[in-house]
Amino acid sequence: MRQYLVRAMVVLAAASSASAAPHAVAVPLDQSSLWQAELDELVAAAGVPGAQLIHTGPGGADQYDSGMGDLTSGAPFPDDAALRVASITKTFVATVMLQLVAEGQVELDGPLEWYLPGVVNGPGGDGAHITVRDLLRHTSGIPNYLPLLEQGSVEDLTTPRTPAELIRLGLDNPSESVPGTSFGYSNTNYLLAGELIEQVTGLPVGEAVTRRILVPLGLRDTYWPVFPFDDVLHGPHPRAYHRFGDIRLDITDIDSSWGLPDGAMVSTGRDLNRFYLALLSGQLLAPALLEEMQRTVPTGLIGFSEASGLGLFRFSAPCGRTAWGHTGSIHGFSTVTVAAEDRAVTVALNELPDVAGNIALVIGTHALVETMLCRP
Repeated sequence: MRQYLVRAMVVLAAASSASAAPHAVAVPLDQSSLWQAELDELVAAAGVPGAQLIHTGPGGADQYDSGMGDLTSGAPFPDDAALRVASITKTFVATVMLQLVAEGQVELDGPLEWYLPGVVNGPGGDGAHITVRDLLRHTSGIPNYLPLLEQGSVEDLTTPRTPAELIRLGLDNPSESVPGTSFGYSNTNYLLAGELIEQVTGLPVGEAVTRRILVPLGLRDTYWPVFPFDDVLHGPHPRAYHRFGDIRLDITDIDSSWGLPDGAMVSTGRDLNRFYLALLSGQLLAPALLEEMQRTVPTGLIGFSEASGLGLFRFSAPCGRTAWGHTGSIHGFSTVTVAAEDRAVTVALNELPDVAGNIALVIGTHALVETMLCRP
């Protein structure tokens, strides 16, 4: 999510330029060839080492690889590669919160002061006026702590801060809007959501997610790392890279999420697709709560983030179909998962693109999602 706003702002200009270009004669492609061609184009245009796409449909899951998963050996992404999925964690956290709502332990429109007395106060927000829904939907007005951190070096990434420190960092800055009135993406919201879940359940938020979602769904390749004791990715995984200035470094074993509930989790494309399909089919939430999750506010952005629900973003394709999912960006990885009805797709890159690469990332993932939704 670090380049979330940049991606949204640049894609309109890029799309307009693309539409003015001469159109090549279309060559019919089968579904498999089309997925591969679009993924290859995305990797080349984004300027990243490699990518993996996992498509799950009625016939099972298909994997597509492009570029390199390891720049030293030249190896591709391994099968069912483990990834740091960053902000996709938020959908898991929101789902647990709604399960607590179903159990009567949390009231969706209850103020945060009920659950975290005295915690939410300062220029950035007042817990008496901000609701649980506001946290999950990003309408709290609480500033995002992430842009306020230094993250320009390996030392910065390996100097963790506690949730309390980061929450305070957000709240010590002026509120960005009146609670409940407008969308403003903020990782601080989900730090508070994690604190609330821990307060209500008496469990670490990662354990609550594991017990309530990962184990029941059998997501064996998905886990919440115990920071700082579990920095190394388990299972087959690509190397993860990041450019610090002109230097590209292998940062695979650096967990810059610090185990926090706004972006801690590790998963695979296959597991992420299974999770979102289970969520949307009602396996995790009753219909009324899934409907609450899909009640949205406009984001002012486009593509797969046009509207924000509770831990979900909505995407509408030109063919009239709608999908739901989330993006996740962290040093070393960029991931998006989108699901609709009986199909889902996850696209993962093993490096965050630069500004120019972000244009390609938005357009490329937009095209892949449209292909998933609008072709048989």
